[in-house]
Amino acid sequence: MLKCRTVWRKLAPLAKSSSTLCRQNVRRAGLNNGRTPVCVPAAHMSSGPVGGGGDNLKYALLVGAVSVGGLVYAVVTMKSDQKRYEQRIEELSTRPQKTSTKPTAAQIQSEPPAVPEDQPAAAPSIEEPSSPAEVEAPKEETAPETTTPPADEPVVEGLPEAAAVPVVQEEPLVSSEPPPAVESVVLAEPAAAEPPASEPPEPQPEVLVESVADSTPVSLKLPAHAPYLLIGGGTASFAAARSIRARDPGAKVLIVTDEPDLPYMRPPLSKELWFSDDPAVTDTLRFKQWNGKERSIYFQPPSFYIRPEDLDGAENGGVAVLNNRKVVYMDVRGNKVKLDDDTEISYDKCLIATGGIPRNLQLIERAGEEVMKRTTLFRKIEDFKSLDKVSRNVKSVTIIGGGFLGSELACALGRRSTESGLEVIQMFPEKGNMGKVLPEYLSNWTTEKVKKEGVKVLTEALVKSVTCKDDQLEIKLKDGRVVTTDHIVAAVGLEPNVDLAKSAGLEVDSDFGGYRVNAELQARSNIWVAGDAACFYDIRLGRRRVEHHDHAVVSGRLAGENMTGASKPYWHQSMFWSDLGPDVGYEAIGIVDSSLPTVGVFAKATAKDTPKAATEMSGTGIRSESETEDTAVSPVASDTPSPAAENKDDFGKGVIFYLRDKVVVGIILWNVFNRMPIARKIIKDGEEHADLNEVAKLFNIHED
Repeated sequence: MLKCRTVWRKLAPLAKSSSTLCRQNVRRAGLNNGRTPVCVPAAHMSSGPVGGGGDNLKYALLVGAVSVGGLVYAVVTMKSDQKRYEQRIEELSTRPQKTSTKPTAAQIQSEPPAVPEDQPAAAPSIEEPSSPAEVEAPKEETAPETTTPPADEPVVEGLPEAAAVPVVQEEPLVSSEPPPAVESVVLAEPAAAEPPASEPPEPQPEVLVESVADSTPVSLKLPAHAPYLLIGGGTASFAAARSIRARDPGAKVLIVTDEPDLPYMRPPLSKELWFSDDPAVTDTLRFKQWNGKERSIYFQPPSFYIRPEDLDGAENGGVAVLNNRKVVYMDVRGNKVKLDDDTEISYDKCLIATGGIPRNLQLIERAGEEVMKRTTLFRKIEDFKSLDKVSRNVKSVTIIGGGFLGSELACALGRRSTESGLEVIQMFPEKGNMGKVLPEYLSNWTTEKVKKEGVKVLTEALVKSVTCKDDQLEIKLKDGRVVTTDHIVAAVGLEPNVDLAKSAGLEVDSDFGGYRVNAELQARSNIWVAGDAACFYDIRLGRRRVEHHDHAVVSGRLAGENMTGASKPYWHQSMFWSDLGPDVGYEAIGIVDSSLPTVGVFAKATAKDTPKAATEMSGTGIRSESETEDTAVSPVASDTPSPAAENKDDFGKGVIFYLRDKVVVGIILWNVFNRMPIARKIIKDGEEHADLNEVAKLFNIHED
């Protein structure tokens, strides 16, 4: 009926206008013919050729025929629609009877055996699948217009007995049809609709629910997208996260690390933790600094971070740490990474701060599984815990390596040897401790200092083979010496972790290792690198790669700023420090290589010229954290004259300058602390100095 009305509304204006136009044309033609003389040709319409009014008559007949045709079509359509309407009303009149009998469906549903008996009757009704849908669809539309059902109601009341049989047969039809709209209209409770269809389809929904339940926790643990993705959980990553949050307080940062721990500082692992009096230090990981203050090895407590599954919904952003996961593949074009469990995470900006992997001697790797079990590669918290346990249960530990880490561990374990009777042996191919960094005279002095800590030092020792014999490790040197020990600590350097270089298409420096980055620490679009894995260009010293805490802090901080759009160059001269116990320590900056010519200026040390005193003044054991990036401006030299002759064997405190082409490129402050801005400015100026003794006065080493 509605369709007929719509058609009539469209055709009525056309028929009306056409009939009006026809009358006007006929009237104009009659008037014009009456006024026109006999000799003058009959007037015609404004359109059409000259030649009389025959065309106007044809036009009028055509319009009239169209109008009549339209009327005939309208009448026929209305009659057919009227029949359809009456049939529809009859069908609708049976619906109340069906719905009125719906409560019996509960009885049918409560009796499972009755449903299968009706299923064969449902088969022939499949031939009429469209009728229920057609009935249900217009039911809502015709409801307001069906104000005349009182005339039909007697029909409904007269058919309850006849309709009772088809109602039972059609009930499964309604419940078995796939469209949920029919069920939602007929039954308000979904539970009433489920049982009729429960027999064949019921197992399928259960399987689907289980699969969704299983997949939900996985999707909650790992966010699919991280605006800022930091690969690696070390110092550089934490510094970058803190910098990002400082510039973008609402930033969402995700740190992915293969370690089980939150970001922590590594220097105490080989320094202060070994001098702790707390027997539970391996559990608490808290230590006393040289100044007596206690702090944790972790940068922040767990409450500082948010859970990875909460990162997406965090209104104010935050920093989340995803532990025990490793990024194994980078899709640079697609801005996404793949983890070792095949999970993919997309990103907007990414930082690679994967650090390095401890090197090992190839002869130890080839020595067999038993030797590898008794070898520690010192790098992580678990390595500290393992070595601490080993040192309490064995009689002898041998450290291979004479650099920073090897010398620090030797002094730390040497202190313990006086209490537990542990034999500590240190061997290296150089002539003295830190022979690759310190000039020979200072290296020899340091070796004597390490021996006083209870360490047996073997210099110029090249390992030839390592074997396991009589439940001990036998180390043969190339000069024929043999060392028997229970455990080995290999501290022979660090290899930058560049596993992602191939998949990401990043360039690796062939000389220094690590990812080559530009002045803004950017390797590629939307990818930055910081920390030990970054090979950067120093405007003063050329291309370099630095493996120290201060560089990780500063480069991570700068990378974080540039990830938020700062576009700052990396001009900072990072420093590093090493402590051989609480009484001897040094800070260094620039290129410190013992192969370069050096000039050392020393003075007699006082009680305040120790790492312990330095931390008491600065308030922190991590001395680079107390530094600022401000360089010294116009330093004033001390007026105290330097002594004419100092004891050559007493290197209490002093300054060692490393020269290249007569220009200072590196400085070591030996037991001289909190003077790094001055050293940084000297290197930055890049000037030649005729008398470095005068330059040493800038550090006030001759003042008591």
